[in-house]
Amino acid sequence: MTEDKSFIRPCTRIYLLLMGLTLVTWFIGVQHLSGLQISLIVLGIALLKGQLIGDYFMGLKQVSSFWRWVVTIWLLLPGSLITYAFYIST
Repeated sequence: MTEDKSFIRPCTRIYLLLMGLTLVTWFIGVQHLSGLQISLIVLGIALLKGQLIGDYFMGLKQVSSFWRWVVTIWLLLPGSLITYAFYIST
């Protein structure tokens, strides 16, 4: 039985993507970038990372769509409120 060594598991790909997104947000912080657009980009990255973690590392891709929607709404509700707070503060 031979294994294909070039195969990368989906969780490994998602982990690498999460690391890349973390590096993007780190770079934004190191460069002291600011403003509403930058804040919303960082918030969007955080929400995307939360959804990826829920889907791939909490196993939500294998459960009914109800639980996926619960986590999605749980992420979007505070994300929307934070976005609104950023928007009205400018």
